[in-house]
Amino acid sequence: MSRFTEHSFANEKALIRVDFNVPLDKTTFEITDDTRIRATLPTINKILNDGGSVILMSHLGRPKGGPEEKYSLKHVLQRLSQLLDKQIQFASDCIGEDAANKAKDLQPGEVLLLENLRFYPEEEKGDKSFAEKLSKYGDVYVNDAFGTAHRAHASTAIVADYFPSDKKFFGLLMEAEVSSAEKVLHKTEKPFVAIIGGAKVSDKILILENLLDKATDIIIGGGMAYTFFKALGGNIGNSLCEEDRLSTAKELLKKAEEKGVCIHLPSDSIIANKFAEDAETSSSPSNNIPDGWMGLDIAEDAQNAFTNVILHSKTILWNGPMGVFEMEKFQNGTKCIAEAVAKATQAGAFSLVGGGDSVAAVNKFNLADKISHVSTGGGALLEFFEGKILPGIAAIK
Repeated sequence: MSRFTEHSFANEKALIRVDFNVPLDKTTFEITDDTRIRATLPTINKILNDGGSVILMSHLGRPKGGPEEKYSLKHVLQRLSQLLDKQIQFASDCIGEDAANKAKDLQPGEVLLLENLRFYPEEEKGDKSFAEKLSKYGDVYVNDAFGTAHRAHASTAIVADYFPSDKKFFGLLMEAEVSSAEKVLHKTEKPFVAIIGGAKVSDKILILENLLDKATDIIIGGGMAYTFFKALGGNIGNSLCEEDRLSTAKELLKKAEEKGVCIHLPSDSIIANKFAEDAETSSSPSNNIPDGWMGLDIAEDAQNAFTNVILHSKTILWNGPMGVFEMEKFQNGTKCIAEAVAKATQAGAFSLVGGGDSVAAVNKFNLADKISHVSTGGGALLEFFEGKILPGIAAIK
C-alpha cells in the first residue's frame, strides 16, 4: 500500500496537478488522443470515492504572453466529463476571484478544472507568490503529472512547499511512473537491453552515457545510427548525420567497449531516394548507402538481430523509433521492435516504453496492453535516466 492509497480524502479538497497537455485538432479543438486524461482517472476517482472534492490544474501547449483561445483547457471539459461521468465546473482563470470562489464552494464529490496555468509566465518561472495563491484552494496537494516532473514550475514543485509533509502525495499515475523507472534503473534484472532511437545523437548523449553503467546491451536505431556509421568511416549517402557529433559517437563506442556493454547498430537499412511517402525504396548495408539515397528504417537483418537481443532480455527500456514509422513504407522496423518487446514481456521480462514517438508506436500497433509500463512522460523520463533529480519528485519525496 502507498501513502496515497492509505490516505482517506473524505471531506478534503485535493489540489491535483495533472498533465492534460493533450493534442487537439487545429480547427475543431477536439482531442485527438485522450491517453493522458485517462491515465489520471484512477487518482481522481479514488479521491471522489473517499468523499473528497477535486481541483484540477494543468497546462496546455505553449501560450506566449497570456491567454490564447486555442490553448484553453475548456476544450478538455467535455471529454473529461464523459470519462468521469459527471458535470465538471470550470474556472475561467487559474487564479483570481472566480477560481477562489468556485474552489471555496466545492462540495464533496465535485470536480473543478482551472484554466491553463501557462497563461501566466509566473508558472514556468516557479514564482512563489503564484504558487502560494494556487495552494490556497486545497487542503492537500497531489502531483499526478509525471510529464512535467522535470520542470521546477510553480504548480509542479514550488506549490508543494505550502503543504505539510502529510498533506502532499504522488497520485497513482505518478507512483506507477516513478516505481517503474526506479525498477529499470536501480533494480535491474539482467540482461538489460536499452533500445534508443530517434533522429539525433545530441538528444540522447546523456541517457546513453548513464546507461553504459546499467545496460548489458544497447540497441541504436533511427536517424541517430547514421552518425555512428559515419564516425566508423562508413558511407551513409544523404542519411541524417550530425557532423559535430562524430567524435562523441566514437567516444561512446569506446566507453561501451571498455565497460563490456554490447552496442548493436543496424547492419542494414531500408533506403529511399527522397524523404517522402512515394519515394523509391531499396535495402542496403547501413555503412554503404549510395550517394543520393538515405536510410529511413532498419531492414530485415537488423530487425532479426535486434529481435533476438530483445527476446533474451529480462529488462527492456525503449525510447525512440527505429525509422520514420509515420510513413507506411518505413514503419516495419519500429513495428518489429514493438512486437519483440511485447513478446519478451509476455515471456516474463519487465518493459518500460517512454517518449512520445515510442508510445505513439505501441499505440499504433495496438500493443500498449502488452507492455509492463507505458510512460506518459517523455522529457521527464529521459532526464530520470540521465541521472538527474526531478524537481516534481523531489518536492514530495
